This record gives sequence, structure tokens and C-alpha cells, in this order.
Amino acid sequence: EAQLAESGGGSVQPGESLRLSCVASGFPFPQYEMTWVRQAPGKGLEWLLRISGGGGITSVADSVKGRFTISRDNYKNTLYLQMNNLQPEDTAVYYCGAPRYGSFFYESGGPFTQDDFHYWGQGTQVTVSS
Repeated sequence: EAQLAESGGGSVQPGESLRLSCVASGFPFPQYEMTWVRQAPGKGLEWLLRISGGGGITSVADSVKGRFTISRDNYKNTLYLQMNNLQPEDTAVYYCGAPRYGSFFYESGGPFTQDDFHYWGQGTQVTVSS
């Protein structure tokens, strides 16, 4: 059974950093592009970052550009999200997913749901407050 399991979320103060991990199992992880997506309270899913299967191509949403970085370790079947200078507006549940469609579908602003992903994690909560 294919699974994605996120971890690393928590409560931090503005300006602090967190590193999220997403461990994949049950499918050929290196063959899939991967994304990080978040859902803030009362809002829809927001696409954040995307990385190619080999890790050589990435794209980043303007809302997190310069603060968030995506990476992957295909030997460990793990996707990462490094989040720096976190702000209260970053408070959300963060999900990793393997997208079904091309980048324009997600990067154009949606709306989209978890059904638009081949594989989808359970999410990890990130709360930023002083």
C-alpha cells in the first residue's frame, strides 16, 4: 500500500524555522514529482513548492519564495520542506503529495483537492504565533 507520512510540524514563534519531512513507501518514489501544499484554517489548498523526480528542477510559489525550500533524498525515499522566517500567516496543515497533473494546474491557483494527487499524506500542523 502506497503511503506518505509527514512529520516535523509544531508550534513556533515568528522568525523561527522548521523542517518538515515526508517519508514515502509502497511506490517508486524517485519516479514521481512531489509537491508541498498547505491548508490554512477556513481556506482551500494552496500549492507551495514542486520538485522533479531527480531533484534537479524545482518551483516555488511567490508566497513562500526566499523563505521555503524543497528537497528530496531518493535513497531515503524522503521529501523535505525547510521553512525559515516563519510568520503567523504560515499557520496551516502542511501536506506532501505526488501530483497527477502538470505544474500549471496547481500553480495557477486551483482550486484542487487531494484527488488531484496520486498519493497524499495525512498532514502535519504548523502553528506560528507569539
